[in-house]
Amino acid sequence: MTSSGDDATDKRRTAVRVVRGGPVLVEGPVDIELPDGCHVQSDRFMVAICACGRSKNYPLCDTSHRKRRRRSAD
Repeated sequence: MTSSGDDATDKRRTAVRVVRGGPVLVEGPVDIELPDGCHVQSDRFMVAICACGRSKNYPLCDTSHRKRRRRSAD
């Protein structure tokens, strides 16, 4: 869904990209407020926010959503 607004409004919008099976990518820097009221800040230009809940670095993504494949012994 897209809408066309005036240029001033478009410049204030933050880009967010949802990756199927992965994180939510948000243009940074960001201040993330957690349900308990704590804040996590990141100054990176693009921030990956965990959408699966498996990250050991939650709310930031650590790629735990990726399936790990075992290598077969040759």
